[in-house]
Amino acid sequence: MQFEEAADKVKTLKSSPTNDELLELYALYKQGTVGDNSTAKPGMFDFKGKAKWSAWDTKKGVSSEDAKKQYVALAEKLIDQYGI
Repeated sequence: MQFEEAADKVKTLKSSPTNDELLELYALYKQGTVGDNSTAKPGMFDFKGKAKWSAWDTKKGVSSEDAKKQYVALAEKLIDQYGI
């Protein structure tokens, strides 16, 4: 499965993955498409934004290619687990 195909398929999962799984998908997607996080950290009351920012920030230094491979592997696991 290719990266773009995986990104489309995870949007159609029958059940919603856990928050941790969603954050991991988000972080790998951002790292794969944008690269290292260089944005300002969200404000202290933006809990969702901070969680997403922190998840992406943990991927700093991972190449775009590696992030995309990890994203596809996680997407395949979630598709097997939750179905589409």
